[in-house]
Amino acid sequence: MTPARHLVVAHPSTELYGADQQMLESLTAAVDGGWRVTLVLPGPGPLAERGAARGARVVVASFPVLRKSLLSPRGLVGLAAASARAMWRAARWLRREGADALYVSTVTIPSWLFAARLARVPVLCHVHEAESDQSRFVTAGLTAPLLVANRIMSNSAAARDALARVFGRLGERTRVVPNGVPGPPAGPVPARVAADDDLRLVLVGRLSPRKGTDVAVEAVGLLVREGLDVRLRLAGSTFDGYEWFEDELRTRIDALGLADRVTLLGFVHPPWAELAGADVALVPSRVEPFGNTAVEAMLAGRAVVASAAQGLLEVVHDERTGLLVAPGDAAALADALRRLHEDRALRARLAAAGRADALDRFSTARYASVVRDELDALVAGRPVRSAA
Repeated sequence: MTPARHLVVAHPSTELYGADQQMLESLTAAVDGGWRVTLVLPGPGPLAERGAARGARVVVASFPVLRKSLLSPRGLVGLAAASARAMWRAARWLRREGADALYVSTVTIPSWLFAARLARVPVLCHVHEAESDQSRFVTAGLTAPLLVANRIMSNSAAARDALARVFGRLGERTRVVPNGVPGPPAGPVPARVAADDDLRLVLVGRLSPRKGTDVAVEAVGLLVREGLDVRLRLAGSTFDGYEWFEDELRTRIDALGLADRVTLLGFVHPPWAELAGADVALVPSRVEPFGNTAVEAMLAGRAVVASAAQGLLEVVHDERTGLLVAPGDAAALADALRRLHEDRALRARLAAAGRADALDRFSTARYASVVRDELDALVAGRPVRSAA
């Protein structure tokens, strides 16, 4: 009997946001495809529990992770030094483990890419970033490690194009694979049909300037000043070190007199109950390589208003499966919400079309099939190194 191949999955987070959820879908695809999977995380947390539940052996190890605060020449130099030390340890570990392949989830852990080369283990990197607004030096530092990857996947054309900004051949080598997003297990909850005059909104995602949480609050303020009965629920938390943004957000909410209209829920998972209670889901990101939360809202049967930013342009078709507005423009967001408040038929039409489109384009079955194809291609012609 041929022993199962051993796939090591390296992931930079222990939480359950979009990229974390997508890694779980990749992990599940590998397990279902007959791989023996080891998931390496930088610490314990809810993601470790989910990974183990899906059939992976989970290992906790310390390794450097690129955070947004390090996207500068000085930050990248520091990351490079830390990664150089970490890659030797990781290479030795990969050899001891008898890894047949390595799946690196995001470009933020470059030490694993170099470790795979040292250990002579083929590596697939899955890119979830689209840092198109950085300097060429920073972009080069962020993407150069991908030059050693055997295969590259990105979750959107926007992410692929960002890779190609400095190294054009990276774009040519990258396969665009839209995320596979699971919907609510029991199916969508019907939207409210009562002739209520209020508008219930939800924003699922990090509390972050990049996610446009502040834009959503400003838009609600504009609508409330017009006399509309609008309520917004924010389901998300900050990255460590970004607590200042939540403090500023709370201060602004109080200044606008919205304390009884905007509710900060903290991290919420799964999001289905919050989406079920909303009339419209907001995705007002300034930067968004893909937009899992937009797809989740579509699968939940809710109208979506999103920013016309990066990957969201590929997820939401304006006027057909949702409404797109200019990133960072609170007035434009308020206009779209006013329109949906006044036109319930439009709201229902967008919700229905959005769900049908999401089921067709972003199914987990389609995604899993592509991931298994990529992993098989990664080790094609190579002998099995791992023990049974």
